[in-house]
This record gives sequence, C-alpha cells and structure tokens, in this order.
Amino acid sequence: MNRSPAEIVREYGPFAGADQVHGVTYDGQQVWFAAGDKLTAFDPTTGKTQRSLDVAAQAGTAFDGQHLFQIAGDRIQKIDPQTGRVLATIPTPASGSSGLAWAEGALWVGQYQDRKIHQIDPQSGAILRTIESNRFVTGVTWVDGELWHGTWEGEESELRHIDPRTGEVLESLAMPSGVGVSGLESNGADQFFCGGGNSGKVRAVRRPTRGDAGGDAEIQVNSATD
Repeated sequence: MNRSPAEIVREYGPFAGADQVHGVTYDGQQVWFAAGDKLTAFDPTTGKTQRSLDVAAQAGTAFDGQHLFQIAGDRIQKIDPQTGRVLATIPTPASGSSGLAWAEGALWVGQYQDRKIHQIDPQSGAILRTIESNRFVTGVTWVDGELWHGTWEGEESELRHIDPRTGEVLESLAMPSGVGVSGLESNGADQFFCGGGNSGKVRAVRRPTRGDAGGDAEIQVNSATD
C-alpha cells in the first residue's frame, strides 16, 4: 500500500448557519453538503453559497445525475433538487449509516462503526453486496472505476482507495492530525471534496494521478457521488 500525506488545495467555509458538514456530493456545477437540518449548495469556484433545501441531512449525500439522495436517520430520502420535495424513501442497511455514493445504478452506503460498505438497490434498499473495511467508514465515492472512502478514528483521518472486490487498501492519503473527513466526493477528475465534520468546512484534496501511486484494481463503475 502506498501511503502519502493528503494535499489540501483549498478550504471552503465555515458557512453561515451550518455548524456541521456531514455528507458531500457534486452535481457537476455545485457542491452540496448535509448540514443537519438542510442541504446547502455552493459554487466550488467562488466558494459562495448558492441555495439551501430544508430537509433532514445528518449523514451521507449522493447525486444520480437527476436527484439528490440523503441519509436521514434510518432511511435514505430521494429528493428533487429544484424543490426539496422528498419523492421516495428506502431503509438504510443498518444503524450507523454514514457515507453515500451513486454508481452504475446503485447506491453505496458506508456503515461507520460496522466498518463496511454496502451496495444497495435504490428502489428497495436490498443489500446487493458488502465490502469489509478495517477502519471506521465515513464518506464514500467512485471515480474512474476506483472506490474511495473516508476514515475517521480519534484524531486520525484519511482517504482510502480500496479494491472493490476484496476491500484491500491500495493507497491512502493521510489528513493532517486533527483534520477529519466526514463526507467524501470526487469532482470526477483531479480533486476530492471532503466534509470536515464540526469544523464546518469542506476541503478540496488533490486526487493522485495514475503515476503518483501504485496499485490498480478497477471494475467498470462510473459516475460516483457521496
């Protein structure tokens, strides 16, 4: 496994009225983050808040290209991003659901203390498969066929690229001491957006290029969010 320091390239926030940043997702133009009782979107170029939706938003967030998905307690809500209306709900796989991503027609749910990632059916919530981790799982994202997840235990937090078949850690990016990762999302290219928990911030971290780190175990999964 290749372990290197995370390169934080930009910080956003704190944001007015948002004491916590939980899940994070990206719709191609705006970064959305879960702030407890609302979902807030900001422009990643200017850092300015664009809009907010009044919905329960205590954990992971995802975007499927049309709808937002948000963990709210024991359920996942499918939300119209234009109106904030909840269109449907499905149960979470278990208590303690944290990260959320969308890829290849399925939702991927991080289980924090259970140290697992579940692929679930977005219509029924049925578990399709489970990937084991050896660390607490926070945010989850897919990018270019790579599965990444955040970890946060005590004062240590990192981003991990794992083999989606075995859960083996292929590379990791260690955040500075005391800097945690709650939500995790890719911009589809060279950066990750990382929720910063009670810091109230979102941090952009440089994604390693293929030449930066060894290890390559991809499956054909694209279009990821958390």
